[in-house]
Amino acid sequence: MSDLPRRVEIHEEGPREGFQIEPGPIASADKVRLIEALAETGLKRIDCVSFVDPKRVPGQADAAEVAAAIRKRPGVRYTGLWLNTRGFERARQTQLDLSGRALISASDLFSLKNSGKDNAASLAEQRGWLKSYRELGMAVEWATVMTAFGCNFEGRIAPAKTVERIGQLLALVAEEGFALKGVLLADTVGFAAPNGIEATVGAVRSRWPDLRIGLHLHDTRGTGLANAYAALRMGIERFDGSCAGLGGCPFAGHKGAAGNICTEDLVFMCHELGIETGIDLERLIECARLAETIVGHPLPGKVMKGGSLQSLRARS
Repeated sequence: MSDLPRRVEIHEEGPREGFQIEPGPIASADKVRLIEALAETGLKRIDCVSFVDPKRVPGQADAAEVAAAIRKRPGVRYTGLWLNTRGFERARQTQLDLSGRALISASDLFSLKNSGKDNAASLAEQRGWLKSYRELGMAVEWATVMTAFGCNFEGRIAPAKTVERIGQLLALVAEEGFALKGVLLADTVGFAAPNGIEATVGAVRSRWPDLRIGLHLHDTRGTGLANAYAALRMGIERFDGSCAGLGGCPFAGHKGAAGNICTEDLVFMCHELGIETGIDLERLIECARLAETIVGHPLPGKVMKGGSLQSLRARS
């Protein structure tokens, strides 16, 4: 077992990943209100919107309007997601902090459901993106493997398959002169358990010892924080989280699809383990309660309901 990291980097996904799956419309002003509140917690990166087909994901139809309305706090990166060339062109018209991206799914069936393209077609399209990134002077430092641990359509994904997909991404970005610093392994449908985290992270490290690894974990089957703990024990230092446990993937093939691991629950666990995050947990709890008010129904976060231990310790 590796020593726990001294500090972790947590990226907030709630405004993008969270609101995309809500059945009712969320006012653009409320989305902006949550984003601006999250920026006051010490988070350094907030994923705000998705530039995707509004017919398929109506909850992100106002992506450009939300991006334009955010009052930015210095030192915070405000980012967005795109899955195709049209989305990239829309993103470029905003003032969001864009960096080049490369992505692939370990599951071809998920790729078809998520973007309408299999991996071969997706990689072919991304060659064009990479040329644009280079021409625009955009860096490409991280890539993402979706469904890196399992898929509701194809079942368990063997570590060797995820390693193969990473190899494809590394080769793709190298064609345009980029070199990746790290790869984000996404448990997009919440398939993984701690042993799967250990096996896949171990396989990637064995193949590329110097490649940084980050995790994008979903909590569909209740193993999200256990998976994060297994990763922390392996020294993983980068995680995505979703305030209050907002969200889920609308194309996961599972009606119970849940969002990323809850940001404030992850921060609480890290702090209890002596791991620094740079995040004000009390302020983050207030953001989680705000998110629940905005969506108008209970959200799955635990610490937002139980509170941190700060007040209890102060009385003891």
